[in-house]
Amino acid sequence: MFDNKNVLITGGTGSFGQAFARKLLLEDVCNKVIIFSRDEWKQWQMQQSDPLFNHPKIRYFLGDVRDPKRLQRAFNEVHLVVHAAALKQVPAAEYNPTEFVNTNVIGGMNVIDAAIDCGVEKVIALSTDKAVNPVNLYGATKLCSDKLFVAGNAYVGMRGYPKFSVVRYGNVSGSRGSIVPLWRKMLAEGAAKLPITDKRMTRFWITLEQSVDLVCTCFRYMRGGEIFVPKIPSVKIEDLAQAVAPGVPRIYLGIREGEKLHELMVSVEDARHTIEMDDYYVILPEIYSHDPQRLAKFLEGRPERRLPEGFAYASDTNVKWMNVKQLEELFAMDS
Repeated sequence: MFDNKNVLITGGTGSFGQAFARKLLLEDVCNKVIIFSRDEWKQWQMQQSDPLFNHPKIRYFLGDVRDPKRLQRAFNEVHLVVHAAALKQVPAAEYNPTEFVNTNVIGGMNVIDAAIDCGVEKVIALSTDKAVNPVNLYGATKLCSDKLFVAGNAYVGMRGYPKFSVVRYGNVSGSRGSIVPLWRKMLAEGAAKLPITDKRMTRFWITLEQSVDLVCTCFRYMRGGEIFVPKIPSVKIEDLAQAVAPGVPRIYLGIREGEKLHELMVSVEDARHTIEMDDYYVILPEIYSHDPQRLAKFLEGRPERRLPEGFAYASDTNVKWMNVKQLEELFAMDS
């Protein structure tokens, strides 16, 4: 899939971007890996963190997805794009809505336009479970972004590319800004209690490696317009706390503004135009629902395993769970 390709990652200095770049550089089959991000300090930190990130094939490109001209320059001769750049802190979004709209929505539109104008072959945009039936501004901007990338396929014309698809997944174990690194930092600084918003809370859980592998798989099988949703386990927040700090007391703060008790990745409404694969679900472009011929062509070669009426893929009703022991083993591997 990546042989002799130029691959660009927006938000490339983030947790996913670094993990994805690492995989590409270790495999050493692509022609070039371009890290596109707006912070020169984080790019320098990335270069210093591992000799691999000074590989002859890596490039560091300063720019912001809010700047369409800079994106046009960055996308020149690029074949594949992973759009991982986003503002994602839920409380920050509630207080700074315009900034989140400018980056997550307008920035997404700029990525789509630049990819079409520069003749990029494929673009995958990363999404979040918070984009499904959103109750916070961050989730609303990501839902809007998802819709934009799905609709982007209608503007490529007879050329037939770029192809735009979306990958949606839940909390990433150990990613920057997530709860586990925060708890560990607090414990290292002498905290006597772990803060938890609500003991009933559940979340979808995926490792960085799994998210990278998923995106690679989706690049291979995407046809443009799909939203790929992996089958991943759920965790209970109480089990997570027990795995991180067994025996440490907890303090319950109450649900933050814009937060859910449980997350959703395929809603009942989405399920009506979703097919099931062995390891993931594929939410089909809704426009095909009323065009049987286009739908049949889009599904050609794919098993048409439809979901039952009323199906929803939610973190509290998930059939796959990680218990305390499994979480402890996962964290031991991370460390």
